[in-house]
Amino acid sequence: MRNDKTIISEVTINTPLNLVWYAWTISERVAEWFAPEAVVEAKEGGAYELYFIPGNKTCMNTRGCKLTKLIKEKELHFTWKGPDQFESLMNNENELTTVNVSLESLNENSTKVIVEHSGFKDNNDWIEAIKWHQMAWSGVLDSLKSTLEKGEGNLCCQPVK
Repeated sequence: MRNDKTIISEVTINTPLNLVWYAWTISERVAEWFAPEAVVEAKEGGAYELYFIPGNKTCMNTRGCKLTKLIKEKELHFTWKGPDQFESLMNNENELTTVNVSLESLNENSTKVIVEHSGFKDNNDWIEAIKWHQMAWSGVLDSLKSTLEKGEGNLCCQPVK
């Protein structure tokens, strides 16, 4: 029996499906709402790397993460690395958690986005990591919605100035 936990976050965005898809799959678009620097190669096996501190390739990033599944305008799945404080727990190459993003067109101007982040272990070491990611995904989806609807995103996980 697997003791994995999954975080599920969802949001409805008043934007056409194709624009929401681009927001997840084009590096420059991802950099508008998720992380200030993004390397996205929109193909299976392609990079899905987010750099939360611009120019810093060693801290607070998902370097080495890959897209594992891509179904145009429907789903993208990618491996994930947690922030530095959970590095020893979450960032071991063979045991990365995974993020599955599903998109569903509700009508021509509205899209439902569901993020399922799985692979968290069900033990006490992981409680803080799970709580942090629940908060982070909620913020990330709020930023995506705000960027696409109003052109005002809040990049995730920014260091406090």
